[in-house]
Amino acid sequence: MPACRSPSARAGTEDVHPAIDLKARQPVRSSQWPDLHRPRYQKAKLMRVKAQWFKEERSRTPEEAASVMAFILWRAGINAVKQMRDAHFDIDAGPPYFAFMREVLVFMAMVADRIAFEQLDGEARSRFTTEVAMRVADILVENESRLLGPEKEPGYRKEFIDLYNMRASDYATFAFTSDGPDFAFMRYLGACITALVPAKDKTWAMDQIVASEAPDAVESIRKGMVGLFAPPGARGSRRRAVSGD
Repeated sequence: MPACRSPSARAGTEDVHPAIDLKARQPVRSSQWPDLHRPRYQKAKLMRVKAQWFKEERSRTPEEAASVMAFILWRAGINAVKQMRDAHFDIDAGPPYFAFMREVLVFMAMVADRIAFEQLDGEARSRFTTEVAMRVADILVENESRLLGPEKEPGYRKEFIDLYNMRASDYATFAFTSDGPDFAFMRYLGACITALVPAKDKTWAMDQIVASEAPDAVESIRKGMVGLFAPPGARGSRRRAVSGD
């Protein structure tokens, strides 16, 4: 795992991130997985996010909201890959693809957790954040197993959870306000991605992440989080769905 500590990190934030314990979960199933063999540099359309529960007669549990958010994060991660390839960065199919996805998904899970900090009490936030991480891990495990072959020690799930917990300690040192993550927060993701890309891309990876991919991902998460914890009936009766053109 690349060392991505930033000299601009600030310690002492009040919203300490809960550590995630490695444990089994039922896998999330979806037919909308990334096409790793698609032509590169195809122009990607910006991701649209809609989130509205079909039935709003009751509030949803943190675990139910987390299942929706995990899928939003996965789609946003795929969108980030598309945009990086459109900008002529090499993210090859196979292990490099999943290494990129792991870093981006961890970043986005941290953003979702910070927003949850503003909307939920401590117990509900911990449940939500833990379930987001585990559901994202489910999706990664299913895709990596299908595309790279059966798991080998230490395993796809443990690899993601270990990265998640390690990065959480660093992301906790950065500020997150009502305007979103501070520059150091996004620059840290840029440093992690720069450590992964080929030598020819390292000069420009930081700028691409900080100026484009990180802000786009944050915006997608904000839109998705708006309605997840809205009071029943607050936003009509249409189902909250995630769509990406």
